[in-house]
Amino acid sequence: MAGEAGLGGDRGGRFPTTHLSAVEGAACADPALRSRSLEILITAYWKPVYKYIRVKWSKPHEDARDLTQAFFTLAMEKDYFASFNPSLGRFRTFLRTCLDGFLANEDKAARRIKRGCEFIHLPLEFETAEGELVAAEIPSGEDLDRYFDAEWVRHLFELAVDALRAECDERGKQVHFRLFERYDLEDPGASRMTYQDLAAQFGLPATTVTNHLAFARREFRRILLEKLRQITASDEEFRREARYLLGTDPR
Repeated sequence: MAGEAGLGGDRGGRFPTTHLSAVEGAACADPALRSRSLEILITAYWKPVYKYIRVKWSKPHEDARDLTQAFFTLAMEKDYFASFNPSLGRFRTFLRTCLDGFLANEDKAARRIKRGCEFIHLPLEFETAEGELVAAEIPSGEDLDRYFDAEWVRHLFELAVDALRAECDERGKQVHFRLFERYDLEDPGASRMTYQDLAAQFGLPATTVTNHLAFARREFRRILLEKLRQITASDEEFRREARYLLGTDPR
């Protein structure tokens, strides 16, 4: 990727369009860029990290919360992410390897937690993550090895949905998002509404429903790919991860 000096973005800077990713920015000498890059990485990964600690390492809620805080604090202090080499694999695999190494040295991690003041208390919504765990079906056996990746996908989609909602609110396209939410985000176990059903429910022509859904899906895909580009370190990794997420090459 070309290294432009900033993470930038359109529409007020919410969605970055420059090519410098947060993975690259985490190794940058510019303190402001490095801080912003780490913030982006923590936003993208804290929930998969927390759930992985709870499920794979069988830690209770409070311990998993503190270990998540301690892991990201140590990652910032020791520049863990700066040592990532994209030619050797995916960043998410690298991060999980760092996390496993951190947790394997549990005694040292526990001592850091007991000293409390040594790690930064990041404003993360652990109670929300815990509620999701309680409501979810927890895997076992070999599926645990894939759990981190599955939660990473889930969380990235969640972030993209939240960003789409905010964009639609800002642009006066709330109905577009409500249709997308009702049709594409509905519980797959429920009976899916038809476009005609949605048209009747929202008092719109069926052609308008079609057009609004096309807009929302296009914007969702754009936002998702922009968020993915932020947290991948090369064009090759970005395309590989896009195929993993969407099943097709990004356009």
